[in-house]
Amino acid sequence: MRLTQTCDYALRTLMYSATFSHRLVTIQEVADQYNISKNHVMKVVYELGKHGYLESVRGRGGGFRLARPMDDINVGEVVRTMEPFELVECFGEGRCVIAPACDLRGVLNEAMLAFLHVLDRYTIADLVVNRTNELAMLLGVQNPTD
Repeated sequence: MRLTQTCDYALRTLMYSATFSHRLVTIQEVADQYNISKNHVMKVVYELGKHGYLESVRGRGGGFRLARPMDDINVGEVVRTMEPFELVECFGEGRCVIAPACDLRGVLNEAMLAFLHVLDRYTIADLVVNRTNELAMLLGVQNPTD
């Protein structure tokens, strides 16, 4: 299974925000650190804000931060929010000619649920706690508490 870029960027943005949870983070900062388009980050931050994962602070010195504690943000929940999960045509609005006699949809649905079940066991905190200093150094920030 492959996650969309949007979901990947969303998870990385949440991890970045959690790594620097003591301060506001900017869209430009995330785009620069991960070497991704500012427009993509802007869309991701908007979606994450709309779903209650991030809160924005406007104005000079503004940015965004986690809207709730990192140990309350479930990875499986984020993936469900950000992913369309139309693995094959019959998951969406399309109609496959063999759908009435095909068990593929059920098998793929079972596999997807197993995948999500694993993700449901983790929070953003699980991904960053005890790794904050290492993540900060990899992102080029010498002191993560600055």
